[in-house]
Amino acid sequence: MSDSGKKQIPLRVSEKLFDAIASWAEDDFRSINGQIEYLLTECVKQRKKNGKYVGEEIDKPIELDIK
Repeated sequence: MSDSGKKQIPLRVSEKLFDAIASWAEDDFRSINGQIEYLLTECVKQRKKNGKYVGEEIDKPIELDIK
């Protein structure tokens, strides 16, 4: 574990997803890494709040209609 208490993980995403996250991060004044961490944190909080697992569709590839 690094000094900051954070683990590093390799992450591969599609170019369209990367571009969408990058744009969103810029809108929120975050780094791309910061945006991904924020989104994952929010998902975990929501799951804890609802006490439910994400849907069965989670592992199906998503199609992004990003223009």
